[in-house]
This record gives sequence, structure tokens and C-alpha cells, in this order.
Amino acid sequence: MKVLYVGGEANPFIKSGGLGDVLGALPKELVKNGVDARVVIPKYKNINKELNNKLKFIKWFMVKVGWRNQYCGIFEYDYEGVKYYLLDNEYYFGREGMYGYVDDGERFAFFTRAVLEFMKEIDYQPDVIHCNDWHTGMIPVLLKLEYSRHLFYCNMKTVFSIHNLKFQGTFDKNILTELFGYDLEPYYNGSLAFDDGISFMKGGIMYSDIISTVSNSYVDEIKSVEYGERMDSILNERAYALHGILNGIDYDEYNPENDKFIYSQFNRNNYEQGKKENKINLQKELRIKVNEDIPIIGIVSRLTSQKGLDLIVSMIDRILQRDVQLIILGTGDHHFEEHFKNLQYRYREKVSANIFFDDSLAHKIYAASDMFLMPSLFEPCGLGQLIALRYGSIPIVRETGGLKDTISAFNKYTGKGNGFSFKNYNAYEMVNIIEEALDTFKNKDVWNSIIKQALDSNNSWEKSAKDYLKLYERF
Repeated sequence: MKVLYVGGEANPFIKSGGLGDVLGALPKELVKNGVDARVVIPKYKNINKELNNKLKFIKWFMVKVGWRNQYCGIFEYDYEGVKYYLLDNEYYFGREGMYGYVDDGERFAFFTRAVLEFMKEIDYQPDVIHCNDWHTGMIPVLLKLEYSRHLFYCNMKTVFSIHNLKFQGTFDKNILTELFGYDLEPYYNGSLAFDDGISFMKGGIMYSDIISTVSNSYVDEIKSVEYGERMDSILNERAYALHGILNGIDYDEYNPENDKFIYSQFNRNNYEQGKKENKINLQKELRIKVNEDIPIIGIVSRLTSQKGLDLIVSMIDRILQRDVQLIILGTGDHHFEEHFKNLQYRYREKVSANIFFDDSLAHKIYAASDMFLMPSLFEPCGLGQLIALRYGSIPIVRETGGLKDTISAFNKYTGKGNGFSFKNYNAYEMVNIIEEALDTFKNKDVWNSIIKQALDSNNSWEKSAKDYLKLYERF
């Protein structure tokens, strides 16, 4: 079987979040299962410099973007058994960052058609084109409306994965004519119409053969008015094609036994000493009070309302009255950044606010922290809690999306559970469960049993890859 993954980012070349991790890890696991899995992304300006120097130029061709003819270069690199392709156009992608430009509609209209054309240019005929999020949502549209009439494309099927429904790629309806060369029929028949424009995300949902999301709970949530981002009606309409497969994490990248970023490597057999050494060294590095008995709560996150930062901000002073330390790493909304900086100023020995992103520090926080706080408003899958489990940092989460599917709330009567959770998006519920976790931390035998259950949790891509393979075999 041949599967082509298409997305706006892929680790280790470039990533901004979970999507990049998926396109870096899932294809690698499928190759181990005998699948010819390949990946194609744009060639951005900020591609990993080391890998950028190793890219091999294959050829170039021209892509029609409405009335325009635009250059597209094909670069190739084999990484851990997976063939990656990067499509080059300096005008569209030779900029800082990946998304958020006023001409994103044109940039990804180019990418959409370039992907379909490049397959023919390199004579690669996948059985399945697996598209991811709005950046690739128009690929199933073009395939159904135009390309499927040609012999080369007629047997290709599409899977469209929703990683975050909130970002919908909505643009003026006239780009159908201006950028794709179509009339406005897909707008007037309702298949692409959204907010008086057209939505690339809606295109992926309406025109793909199968729709997938990144957790079972998120499947149900996005069909509701509360979480459906005004697309709940069409998701209910296409519920028969909608499937949930939980994301995994790359167990090679996140492995406390050989992690080069952390102070002291450890495994299930020596985790107590390993966690202790990582905690003391991180406390020293961040210049907070050095004491192995003080519980550390870690937060590695985008600082936005989606991640539950409103709840944390409203109650953090109450939490910090207890004997506890808080370490934050991430960037986001200005008012959250400033709030955490101010917390650090007021609680110098208790709070370390690192308002930037550093991958090595992230690994250190996972390895050193006792608890990992993730009270998200919504969370399609979530990777932070999975990484935390891998390093024996006990997640405290809200029961939504993938957080609900991966964290089993600790039951003090049975002793079972790999984390702590609360149901409603309510600051008092969050504080109560944090205080329960802090009280449980004092009983070392019970706490160590929770850590062992966390370390025993299996969230590798191995199972998820087999589930995706079953999904592809439906065709």
C-alpha cells in the first residue's frame, strides 16, 4: 500500500505543534508495517538548517494558480526510512514562520495544486492521500471536481484528518475563480460556503472519502454545538465517514532512558533517583528553592485560553499559598505572558516563568516535575500529557478530547489511575483536584504507585499506526 501524507509541517523539518509531530512519527511507524509512506510539505524559509543543507533537488515544474503560472521546485530527503518531499516557491514560502499571512489562501491554493501535480511529475501514484487540517483541505475538492477524470488519479482515495477544528481556513469566495479557475457552484451549492466565503476545512470534510480525528472523545465533541465550531451540522451529516484514532508520541524522541537533554537518565527501575536528580538540578538552573520534597507543577504549553490558562490565572495565587513550585514554559497571548512574569516577580523561590520555547528545557521540565497541569478548554488529542506520562510526571487534566481518553483518574480506594482529572471547565473544580494531587503526593508509597502506572502507559505510535492501516484498508 502507498500512502502520501500532506500537511503544513512535519518534524524534524519544521513544526509548531502536534500536527508536525504526527507527520514526523506516524509515517515512520507505518513503514515498519510494510507501507510505502511518504510525506510532502512546503519548503519554508525556516526549515531545520542542518536538514535543509542535505535536501536533494529533484526537478522543477510550473503550477497554475488561476491565471498565474508559478514555479515549484521538488526537494527530497530520506529520514529514518521515510521519503520526505519539500515543495519550493520563494514567493509563497520564503518568509518567516509558516501561517498567518494575509495571502494564506493563495499560498495554500498553490500548495494544493502543486501536491497533485508533483505526484505525476515524480510518477508516484499513492493509493491514499492523507490530508491534514485546513492547509490541505482543498486537495479532496480538486481531486473530486477535476483530477479524478484523469487515469493517473482516478483510483486515489482521500483521508482528511482534523487536528484542530478551530482553524478553518476561510477566505473570500471569489478565490474559487481567481485561484482555482472554477465557477462559484461549490459556493452556491453549499459544499464550500462558510461565513460568506469558502472554508478549506469544510472542503476537506465534505469531499474526502474518510474523515479522521485524533481521539475518540473528540469525534463526539465536534458533532456538538459546544465544540463543533459551527461545523457540527456537516460533521453530523458525514458522521458515517468520521473516525477517531488516538495520537501517539515518538518513543525514540521522548525516552528518559537515553534523553540527551535531561540531567539524569532513568527508567522504570531507577526512576526515584532519576526524578530526584532532575528536580534538584532544574531547581538550581532556574534559581528557585532547591528542595526535593517540594512538589513541582510543570506547564509546557501555548499560553492561550484554549489551554485553560484562564482557570490557572484565576486561581494560581491560592495554589501558591501551599508548599509547591510552578514552572512555566511557552509563549502566547500577551496578558498571560505578563501575568506569569509578574508571578515570578512575586514568588521568586516558587515560580519560574520562561516566556519562550526551548526544546531542551521542555524535556527537563517533563523529567523533573512531579505533576503536569493541562486544564484545557478543549483538546483534540494533546501530546503534553502523553510525554508527561512517559517521564513519570503525573498529569492533572480536564476531561475533554484526548485528555479524557488517555488519563485515568486516580481512585484512592482501588489505587488505580495514572493521573488526576476534573470534568467541568470550572476553576474551583481544578483547584480541588490540584489540592487532592498535592495531598496524595505526601504519601510516597501511593505516589510511587501512580508514577509506575504512568510509566507503564503505552502511548507509542505502534498501536495507532495499526489502527490507521485498518482505516486505509477500508478502501
